[in-house]
Amino acid sequence: MLGRLSLPERTFVADALRTETVGGVLLLVAAVAALIWANVPAFGDSYQSVAQYHIGPSALGLDLSLAHWAADGLLAIFFFVAGIELKRELVAGDLRDPKAAALPVVAALCGMAVPALVYALTASAGGGSLAGWAVPTATDIAFALAVLAVIGTSLPSALRAFLLTLAVVDDLFAILIIAIFFTDQLNFAALGSAVLGLVVFWVLLRKGVRGWYLYVPLALVIWALMYNSGIHATIAGVAMGLMLRCTTRDGEKQSLGEHIEHLVRPLSAGFAVPLFALFSAGVAVSGGALRDVFTQPETLGVVLGLVVGKTVGIFGGTWLTARFTRASLSDDLAWGDVFAVASLAGIGFTVSLLIGELAFDGDPALTGEIKAAVLMGSLIAAVLATVLLKIRNAKYRRMVEDEDRDDDLDGIPDIYEEHDPAYHLRMAEIYERKAAEHRRIAEERALAARDAVAEVPGGAGDENRGPA
Repeated sequence: MLGRLSLPERTFVADALRTETVGGVLLLVAAVAALIWANVPAFGDSYQSVAQYHIGPSALGLDLSLAHWAADGLLAIFFFVAGIELKRELVAGDLRDPKAAALPVVAALCGMAVPALVYALTASAGGGSLAGWAVPTATDIAFALAVLAVIGTSLPSALRAFLLTLAVVDDLFAILIIAIFFTDQLNFAALGSAVLGLVVFWVLLRKGVRGWYLYVPLALVIWALMYNSGIHATIAGVAMGLMLRCTTRDGEKQSLGEHIEHLVRPLSAGFAVPLFALFSAGVAVSGGALRDVFTQPETLGVVLGLVVGKTVGIFGGTWLTARFTRASLSDDLAWGDVFAVASLAGIGFTVSLLIGELAFDGDPALTGEIKAAVLMGSLIAAVLATVLLKIRNAKYRRMVEDEDRDDDLDGIPDIYEEHDPAYHLRMAEIYERKAAEHRRIAEERALAARDAVAEVPGGAGDENRGPA
């Protein structure tokens, strides 16, 4: 069972992990496993014991707990893939055209500002801490796209592009928030060495040097230096991802960045992100804890920020931009689609959990409550988005069926022939044949009914009321 897979099996597993649906399911499974592990009494305190188990070379400043390795180390792989996605969007995707990128970019910015404002107002009104203002600002790409992939079988592709662009920009600014607001002390020697390592990485790429045995050790050194510099180590992953070339050259089927992303995504979706969720989502949940989520100002601010702030910010920012600028919504989208995506963006799992740990690092109890609030807010947002997307999906499915209908069987969908008189003549003939067939069936049924009545002797009914 644990032996080496055959080549076809490895290919099948890797291709499955590259799909957003499978990645989202693994993320969900890991989160549920963490909740069960942390809350079943039979397991005792084993979850915390494992999560806080330290491993690594202390001489290099890397004697970290497993939870710390997952948050700072494995999540750097996830941000490396996110950096490649962002680079591809900047050079070959929707972000390349300022007019096309305006709406999702403004939506992402408003979708971060409004949740932060909602949190700040809620926490201030309840006398809570403002340290968690950034927790509800992030959208989880993997979860959001997985929900969209599962629910939106007939939704327009422009909807996914809008969500992807929004989520990538969201992740970029979340990374900047981590770098700017959650860096306490800087080790300039380590930071300078990390920057020098990034320069070497960039030069090797520009020179066309190949060989994973060069880049992987260099990436690990850059990550370790970035961690010791005081800046969150995931920044190193984003920086290296942005350096990869995402444009194709003569004779290439895919760019270097796309090739590397193709190789690394299964590792990110199947290993790095699920393990981070496993060591981050293990929150002790009880009736009192769930009640506290909606009563404490910090946790209530996170829930309202994710559910209300994200929806209002993204939808409102998109509408205002389309209303007062030259930017316009895609012809394939309606405002109902934007509202559904805005609610879907309230799923703030991976990065929100990370920011929650950084924001309340000195308060383990409040950190656990913030994690519970992130899980609750993400769950509410996912359920709301699922309902809205189901409604939109049903509408688009009916539209697809209407567009594909070919009642006259001429190989051309009827919707493209509505202004052709010959089409209507063909349909008239079809309906006349159907009407004649129905008249024939009706006459046969009526004749059969009269014959059946005639065969019944009169007076057979009770009290001579007529035929039985």
